[in-house]
Amino acid sequence: MTGSSDEEPKDRTDPCEYDSCAAGSGPVGSNATDPRLNWVNSFPVTSVKYGLSTFGPQVWGDGAVPDLVVTGPNVGSNLFLAVPFSGTVGAAVEAAHNHGIPALAFSGADTGALAWDTQPVPARSTVYAALAAQLTDRVLAAGAPYLPDDVFLNVNFPSVEDGDCADPADFSWVLSRVNPGGLSDPDVETCGGTRLPTETDVVNADGCFVSVSVGDASDKTTAPADKQVVVLEKLGDFLTCLK
Repeated sequence: MTGSSDEEPKDRTDPCEYDSCAAGSGPVGSNATDPRLNWVNSFPVTSVKYGLSTFGPQVWGDGAVPDLVVTGPNVGSNLFLAVPFSGTVGAAVEAAHNHGIPALAFSGADTGALAWDTQPVPARSTVYAALAAQLTDRVLAAGAPYLPDDVFLNVNFPSVEDGDCADPADFSWVLSRVNPGGLSDPDVETCGGTRLPTETDVVNADGCFVSVSVGDASDKTTAPADKQVVVLEKLGDFLTCLK
């Protein structure tokens, strides 16, 4: 499965994972008690397309367009070489590149799929959700246009299960890049330099650091400095330097 995979949904022959939908329930469906919650029996990219073309208009009304698309938080990191193959990133790129809607892709280092109604709710779920809401709120508060054209933010959280980063207040946010700089043009000038740390370096650093990479939605690499600076200025003191 690659991050750009897209396939027309097919009828289900088996129940959804954790019996969250019944066998034979069709190619797409909605939650019986909350029609705002929908599923698509296909890839993440396909799900975004259906959300924008089919499910969304049922909620917002015909002609309405969302301000922002959020994907994740994904179970497991999406860093560097994993980015091109990530469904989470692929869904965000679909929104930003093919529909012109700014998008945020969230992923967390802790792994292991769990049912939606697992009790007690694991710490990683509550912490990652709170962190994703923090950045989303900050992006929205900065005002439209929320991101430069053809840009998405690839955001990665470190592990919370080791106990060192157990509270959303423990985390700091660092502007990063998807791939190593190498011979590429300089990044935006910040933290005393013109080369941002890679998102891998940020997530693996000692401490509770979240990487925020400005991604180019046309190729899933790092966006150029002129687009990085827009994000830097919008997020302002929300960001810190990697110590």
